[in-house]
Amino acid sequence: MELKGNINHSVCRWCYDFFSLEELCSVAKQIGIKAIDLVGPRDWAVLKEHGLDSSMCNGAEIDLVKGWNNRDYHNILVDNYLEMIPMVAKAGYKNLICFSGNRNGIDDETGLENTSQGLKKILSLAERYKVTLVMELLNSKVDHIDYQCDNTSWGVELVKRTGSERLKLLYDIYHMQINEGNVIQTIKDNHQYVAHYHTAGVPGRNEIDHNQELNYPAIMRTIKETGFDGYVAQEFLPSYPDKIGALKEAVQICDV
Repeated sequence: MELKGNINHSVCRWCYDFFSLEELCSVAKQIGIKAIDLVGPRDWAVLKEHGLDSSMCNGAEIDLVKGWNNRDYHNILVDNYLEMIPMVAKAGYKNLICFSGNRNGIDDETGLENTSQGLKKILSLAERYKVTLVMELLNSKVDHIDYQCDNTSWGVELVKRTGSERLKLLYDIYHMQINEGNVIQTIKDNHQYVAHYHTAGVPGRNEIDHNQELNYPAIMRTIKETGFDGYVAQEFLPSYPDKIGALKEAVQICDV
């Protein structure tokens, strides 16, 4: 499929887990997608066989609930990330995901301080290996109740507190539309803190077509205008009978 080249397209592995990774790679190549999102070390060889990038590596996190905002998890997280960062770099990749975890009674200020202090223990290694740790923004109203990094302001403040160019945000358009709205202006104001974008339709997390409320072409034009050169990954759950057609349409909508 002929694409314009202004947006680097990716697709999240978990949304198409009814395909084998080999099958998904073949589909991606046909569409013009350059990368697969949220793939760990054991599957990197498959991506390399197909000439695809691992646009957002995973595998160092515990889970979405147990994250950096809770000091109880710092020891295991530090060990996991210190091991994974060199692996990401050796494979030739750039981004490694991380999560705040749920509040569980931790207030925002304490969560910020815990998270920044924990991440500072691994950011010097990330800087040495030129690997960016990417904190994902998730909604806490529908999908991830009690998740702490649920708004852009909290995420931006976290990045500022660490003082490292190797910590950025994963701005999930679906999640942030649910939690705070004002997507285009937020991207304009904070794009320098963002390393990666995810998509999905609101409500429902399905296709990004005319049946949902977000204007994805306008959002993509905004992202393009910021000079962003990272990846935009499709993270919707396909509901069309033609699952490949759904992915192809999403890429076309975003290819501004």
